Amino acid sequence: METPPALTLTPVRKARLSRIRESDLWFSFRSHPSAIFAVVVLLFVTATAVCAPFITPQNPYDLASLELWNSEIPPIWAADGQWPFLLGTDTQGRDILSAVLYGSRISLIIGFASVILALGVGLALGLMAGYFGGWVDNVIMRIGDVLLSMPFILIAILITAIASASLPTGLKDVLAAPILIFAIAVPSWVQYARTVRASAMVEARKEYVQAAKLIRVKAWRIMLHHILPNCMTPIMVAATLNFGLAILSEATLSFLGVGMPSDQPSLGTLIRIGNQYLFSGLWWIVVFPSIQLCLIVLSVNMIGDWLRDALNPKLR
Repeated sequence: METPPALTLTPVRKARLSRIRESDLWFSFRSHPSAIFAVVVLLFVTATAVCAPFITPQNPYDLASLELWNSEIPPIWAADGQWPFLLGTDTQGRDILSAVLYGSRISLIIGFASVILALGVGLALGLMAGYFGGWVDNVIMRIGDVLLSMPFILIAILITAIASASLPTGLKDVLAAPILIFAIAVPSWVQYARTVRASAMVEARKEYVQAAKLIRVKAWRIMLHHILPNCMTPIMVAATLNFGLAILSEATLSFLGVGMPSDQPSLGTLIRIGNQYLFSGLWWIVVFPSIQLCLIVLSVNMIGDWLRDALNPKLR
């Protein structure tokens, strides 16, 4: 009689969990207090951003729900604070806590999506450049050199400006997030491509790759199944660190007015709006989004620093 699938999966899952608990990476994480703190902060920020519709008193993107008589209310601990506006309101009656959580969700999504897009393009082009070499390598790397010769923020501003000028008025706000993702990813793929190219050039000369070529294994299979797994360690570190840079880039573009619109504010948009009222006494409009942005970027950078040390064999 055959064993039920549920009975055969349980030992496999236990074995996987046991390998994770006994791995060097898990041991390094447990013995690294700053990494634990960063993961807890990032998980908390992400969870509150995802659950924003269920824990916030209003939807800051619904302009019909905003009341002007609730504008410019200070935080709850101030003399004129009012419930349920824990962190106060802005000049339009928008609850700051709701805006910060909703804005964090947009910033996290744009940062994550731009890293995934840049990572996919960089891995593909880097593997092709390192494996094939020759004119393929020259073309890909020269394009990368051109992008690296220009300031990152200038390329992103140029892309968003071209997209805004080309799109109809009704589509600008609808496609604001995809445009930002594309604008951040375009100059970011070069770093991944150069890292993967260097590793692929080394791996392509090894015996196991040469043996795969002799038995006529397809090039894409060699790149994906043999070369790519050996290049993932530096890529994981770079992607983690670039996640924080992508969030900062989105905030910078939104602060400059070429990012998310005012009716769909990200953290950068909220900081730009609050900066206009900083010297009029409405400090909470800009302070709390800035603190949230700093927490996200700091926690991501701390995780990246730990991951870089944990995956470095020279430090073991």
